Amino acid sequence: MEGFEPKKLAIIRILQILEHYSDVDHRLKQEDIAKYLSRDYGIEIERKAIGRNISLLKESGVEIDSNRNGSYLAERTFEDSELRLLIDGVLSSKHITAKHSKELIEKLCGMSNKYFKNHVKNVYSVNEWSKTENVALFYNIDIVDEAIEKSKQIKFDYNKFGADKVLHKSAGHIASPYQLILHNQRYYLMALNEKWKNMGYYRVDHITNMKLTDIPLTPIRNIKGYENGINYKDFASSLPYMFTDKIETVKFYAEEWVIDQIVDWFGYDFKIEKADDKYLITVRVSLNAMEYWAMQYLKAVEIVSPIELRDRIKNNIDKAKGKYGR
Repeated sequence: MEGFEPKKLAIIRILQILEHYSDVDHRLKQEDIAKYLSRDYGIEIERKAIGRNISLLKESGVEIDSNRNGSYLAERTFEDSELRLLIDGVLSSKHITAKHSKELIEKLCGMSNKYFKNHVKNVYSVNEWSKTENVALFYNIDIVDEAIEKSKQIKFDYNKFGADKVLHKSAGHIASPYQLILHNQRYYLMALNEKWKNMGYYRVDHITNMKLTDIPLTPIRNIKGYENGINYKDFASSLPYMFTDKIETVKFYAEEWVIDQIVDWFGYDFKIEKADDKYLITVRVSLNAMEYWAMQYLKAVEIVSPIELRDRIKNNIDKAKGKYGR
């Protein structure tokens, strides 16, 4: 009987069957493969032909492990543990909508065999995570990529949440885009605001109505402070909250237990000196970002310099005492 597909496709279908149905715990014998070929593709071939096709796949570089108990695909693009890491990254990413997260996770699951998804229970909990509702995220990313490739400016609306928990337009922008940055589980657009001529970091999930223009972007090396291009190290160590003020040297005392947090927030690029029962830390950082960070670790950190930052912290404490000191 004539099959649904020509027999010459058998080698491709055998590889797909091994990808979908096999692993070290689920080896497939030739009769198993023949059954799937017939059922799924309408291809009828002899067991010897299946063996020859498996040998050809091995000769072409496909890692297939075979013994008397059957064959399985021994090497894949991603190990299951790697797929779990990617899935967890998608699941915890607040900048991806629940719908897109579910679609991405389904695609990642499809890169392993049929048994993998049974071990990824969190794929079904995607709606329980805090997610953006801005469906324009991937559209925005495509436009930014195109603008950077073509060296063009973009225009967009920037939005902020109101008391109704809905995004509302706060301003329109025309900007020269340079980089998309994933920071603290959020996507940021690094771009020069063409009106104010300052570098900004815009939450991509807060952007709507993005459009590509025909206006050439301002080359980043023409901007003061970026003559040598982008210093990617700054994003991890100097801009923990993505503020855009000038980076300065900050010194502060810290208790020993908070050093672990300092490494998490600022990386390894800081100086540390023993000072009695504390440590003196020197780091290059945005003052606005450091103000927020120091308030977060107020009980374990004391700003030494600059005095301007120390005074800011003191004023914040005074205001807090006015609210909580009653």
